[in-house]
Amino acid sequence: MRRHRTTARGVLFLAAILGLAAGTAGAAAPKVPDHIVFPVVGAVSYIDDFGAPRPGGAHQGNDLMAAKRSPAVAAEAGTVKYWTTSRTAGCMLYLYGQSGTVYYYIHLNNDLTAKNDNRGKCVRGVAYTVRNGARVAAGQQIAYVGDSGDANGGAAHLHFELHPGGGRAVSPYPYLQKAYKLLFTAKAGSPFALTLTGTVALATLDRLVVNVATSQAWPSATTLTKLNRPIALAVPPTALVQTITPTLRTVASVTLATKGQKVVVWTQPAPATLKAERGDEGSLTSALIQLN
Repeated sequence: MRRHRTTARGVLFLAAILGLAAGTAGAAAPKVPDHIVFPVVGAVSYIDDFGAPRPGGAHQGNDLMAAKRSPAVAAEAGTVKYWTTSRTAGCMLYLYGQSGTVYYYIHLNNDLTAKNDNRGKCVRGVAYTVRNGARVAAGQQIAYVGDSGDANGGAAHLHFELHPGGGRAVSPYPYLQKAYKLLFTAKAGSPFALTLTGTVALATLDRLVVNVATSQAWPSATTLTKLNRPIALAVPPTALVQTITPTLRTVASVTLATKGQKVVVWTQPAPATLKAERGDEGSLTSALIQLN
């Protein structure tokens, strides 16, 4: 009888283990969002240097070279946590994304001037723009690019890491290649305007879709090139539509635009929002449209 009970317990235990294993195998693997927000706003250069040899081991991220104090923004919605005690990382921030992905923002700013003075600390206003533990939206500015830690004195850049499910690092490069780049960043509610240059994708009486190549933001003077993304703008009755063929003249309707035609659009001044920074549908309104 004792042997039977022991065997039964063994069978139940084995079944529980097998069930647990099956459940684990069936669970969805952590997945990075298909399109994150590019973590730096402004002129940026980078290569796929993930895995490159470094003094401390293989490189665990990509270095995004940018001007000191360039805005660093949230790759997706989530919660931020400061990390301020690493000599190599310097001023660092974790972004715990709502997808389960954890993003590392390393070598943030620690200077109080344009020079490499190292007089600042890893605090809000110097390295960070949000409080420790804050919940943030995708595209919200969270920090400033710098050269703290073992990057001190070198070219300013953001060392950006991507950890699906909070696990081991994977190359951010393919995600950066298809990430959404913000057109600008500004304090919510502050006035802005954009100049968008590209080609016509679609034109109706009250809507214009532009395949944007270059964006200029005012008053920040942020210029982005090689955007190569469609942006839909509202076209109100007050919008001025002009053609340059070869002289400048005003026309009645944007519906005269043809697909592939070169176009420059000036937007109406408006209060800054995250939707406008991303160029979301309905967030930008045309003031002047010039068709070439």
